[in-house]
Amino acid sequence: MPSGKIHGDAGLNSCSVHFHSTNCTNGGPQVKLLIVEDEKDLNNVMAKRLKSSGYSVDSCYNGEEALDYVGATDYDCVILDVMMPKMNGYDFLRNIRQSQKTMPVIFLTAKDALQDKVLGLDLGADDYLAKPFEFDELLARVRAATRRLYGKTGNELQIDDLVMDISKKKVMRAGVFIDLTSKEYEVLEYLMRNEDHILTRQQIQDHVWDFEYDGGSNLIDVLIKNIRKKINIGDSKPLIYTKRGLGYVIK
Repeated sequence: MPSGKIHGDAGLNSCSVHFHSTNCTNGGPQVKLLIVEDEKDLNNVMAKRLKSSGYSVDSCYNGEEALDYVGATDYDCVILDVMMPKMNGYDFLRNIRQSQKTMPVIFLTAKDALQDKVLGLDLGADDYLAKPFEFDELLARVRAATRRLYGKTGNELQIDDLVMDISKKKVMRAGVFIDLTSKEYEVLEYLMRNEDHILTRQQIQDHVWDFEYDGGSNLIDVLIKNIRKKINIGDSKPLIYTKRGLGYVIK
């Protein structure tokens, strides 16, 4: 079976990555991830691979910095190292759970002793993956964690006759294929995952773009307008509604 095992050496500023032919595709759901890993090479490799799999990704390098990120943005999942400077992964996890933040957390660490895994899970982690690891396994664990978060167990989202296959990144309305750009797809997926919930322009921007993005809010309006044109086929009823002064909702 093709291998894409990633090795990260805890406490060292290096990592070795062996990519042959992997089964990784752009089929990952558009959810927002935070990587907290002090090995910069490993952090960069994971961020690149996750972005190529369709995820929105922010990266930071210690627990204190990660607290600032989760305080400013809602993440769908955090991939967390244990041994880091300033604040280790255990203390970071204690902090966010005490703050009532419930996003899934996956420990990704070289500390693979049973007592380390038990401690991490007891502190509130949702999963624990030891280094070295297969990237496809990390993807599978992220998918499982985020499915639980949104209450979805399959690979399809459906509202009325609008169906999105998140594994194939394919959208259909009444059986007709809808051709969306990558950002249109990401915005629509975020709306569909939050059916009946009003999302502000800022929430959509924060979720779909990286932390550093500083674009104008009118871009969201343009994307929504384009999505509406594409999914409103013939006499089909509207699904995306504007809540003046608040944002957008799909229902």
